[in-house]
Amino acid sequence: MSEAAALFPPAVFRRASCGGLTTRVAGIEAVLCASGAVYLIGSSVLIVADLHLEKGSSYAARGQMLPPYDTRDTLGRLEAEVDRRNPAVTVLLGDSFHDGKAEGRMHESDVARIEALAARTALIWVVGNHDADGPRFLPGAVRDTLNVDGLDLVHEPSPHPVRGELAGHLHPASKVRGYARSVRARCFLTDGERMILPAFGAYAGGLNVRDRAFAGLFSGALTACALGRGRVHALTWAALIGD
Repeated sequence: MSEAAALFPPAVFRRASCGGLTTRVAGIEAVLCASGAVYLIGSSVLIVADLHLEKGSSYAARGQMLPPYDTRDTLGRLEAEVDRRNPAVTVLLGDSFHDGKAEGRMHESDVARIEALAARTALIWVVGNHDADGPRFLPGAVRDTLNVDGLDLVHEPSPHPVRGELAGHLHPASKVRGYARSVRARCFLTDGERMILPAFGAYAGGLNVRDRAFAGLFSGALTACALGRGRVHALTWAALIGD
């Protein structure tokens, strides 16, 4: 097998018209979008994980100044996916806020944008470790977990291999060697039975999938689906390197 061919897994992914990849998780067809969202085709459900809204203002409160535009950017990308997919339901898969006071720090214009989204798609807030109580005044339903098409939608992945689970929390990122330098990108991580979504938030960052935090979570051959500029790239485990 050539070095180039080794970068790509068997043909279990199809290129979607949006530049993402269409695949199946536990038999359920899904589009992995270049934004980091997942779209479940059969049920018209859009899923994003780890928005970490108001992370910038959280850091500013502790004296570490970051440009205060992360919420604006994150909501803009979410609005773009809702425009593209017109989902019946949008699931926010935990850690939607960076901390328990983040909702109160949101600018009124960003609150209005979420309210406008809720008028177009049913919002479901799955709680995470950063936002255990969910939103207090924003629209939408709050859930600990959710089941859609037989898939369990949770924030933190189960600590052992399971079938039919979509989770966030770990912020997976892939790293490969390029011709001049290595390339690192947020990614989906899946063995076809379960999937961990990349962080959607502008300031959320990523954890290398070769970190031991991912050890033991999957039973099948792993594919990292890396987010590129307008495209998602499927990479075999052998193509990935640690930090």
